[in-house]
Amino acid sequence: MDQSVNLIALLATGFGLALFFGYLANYFKIPTLVGYLFAGFFIGPFTPGYVGDQQLANQLAEIGVVLLMFGVGLHFSLNDLDRLKKTAIPTAILNIFIITTISTIISVNYWGYSVMGGLILGLCLSVSSTVVLVRALEKRDLVTTDIGKFSIGRLVVEDIIMILVLVFLPVIFQVFIRPQSEMIEQSIIENLMPALLALLKIIIFIFLMLFLGRKILPKILKAIVRTESRELFTLAIVSAAVSISFFSAKFFEVSMALGAFFAGTILKETDYSKRAELDSLPLRDLFSVLFFVSIGMLFNPLIIIQYPYKVLIVAIIVVIIKLFVTSALCVLFKYPFKTALVIGCGLAQIGEFSFILASMGLQFKLISKNAYNLILVGAFISIALNPTLFKFSRPFLDWYERKRRYFY
Repeated sequence: MDQSVNLIALLATGFGLALFFGYLANYFKIPTLVGYLFAGFFIGPFTPGYVGDQQLANQLAEIGVVLLMFGVGLHFSLNDLDRLKKTAIPTAILNIFIITTISTIISVNYWGYSVMGGLILGLCLSVSSTVVLVRALEKRDLVTTDIGKFSIGRLVVEDIIMILVLVFLPVIFQVFIRPQSEMIEQSIIENLMPALLALLKIIIFIFLMLFLGRKILPKILKAIVRTESRELFTLAIVSAAVSISFFSAKFFEVSMALGAFFAGTILKETDYSKRAELDSLPLRDLFSVLFFVSIGMLFNPLIIIQYPYKVLIVAIIVVIIKLFVTSALCVLFKYPFKTALVIGCGLAQIGEFSFILASMGLQFKLISKNAYNLILVGAFISIALNPTLFKFSRPFLDWYERKRRYFY
């Protein structure tokens, strides 16, 4: 099929089925994102009939992630990030360490994975999806609250950690894992150079965004506003989000989502942040639907039949243990229990970076195809269950408050 027809077919079936299943989900009082996931499943390779182009779906979903993170950045000032560093950084690191350790111990000792394979699985299960979290926060008007700012700050730290993991994983494979017969005669320093160069690029990117971006971007927008053209302003906003995210990934090896987030935080300091948010909202909502459709396309139900107990354990790690660990760490850092539980619910899922890392692990033969599919199924289940966690957290918190008043 011609590429342009592929795109139109994907948009027609993707949006059409998302509307249908989203409406059904809403009718039966189920979160609409569950409907979007099933829409993706029905145009995926594991059901009969039309199969959507997965690569195209992923690219369109990436635009949704970019616009979503740009919108999140519009709610964040750089001062907000600075205030969160004493809590977001240590809790993110501890959470990744604990979940990765638990997953590695289980997969190595009981499933026969290699240590590196277990670490890859654990890292995939330890990081959360930006899109799922932001959608949950927006639905409950929590983005600009302490809960929202801490949760998103945590995700920014997780993104940076995962970027470093993705940068160093090829180096680790080349130096320590790759068979000697396949190795190119290079010193460790020579093998480390690409990773060190990538780190330097990340530092340069942050410097450019903090100093040059803060000076140039507002001036461009000011000139556009003088034209009094709403069309040009919307075009400028979308161009800024997409262009900065693209160049951040292309030239600085920073994720597109993180690049878009920094672009949003810079615009937050201008007088145009509210207008920018309103103008980009329809596009953001439209493309974020395609993110969930693209996840649904990856869902292979045969994995549940073939490895039911493994799927169950992965779901328990992501949904229950991760919720508990995240909430406990928040309480440890002096957050109220109610706030900690809501943050834990929001982060008890996996998404974008998990897929990227799993794909790289598969490429380097550090994990098997079955482990890769297990991660994808874990993502589908955790994303589908995430709204339910929020739903049941409310009566639990009400019960907790009653008991607390009774005893104290």
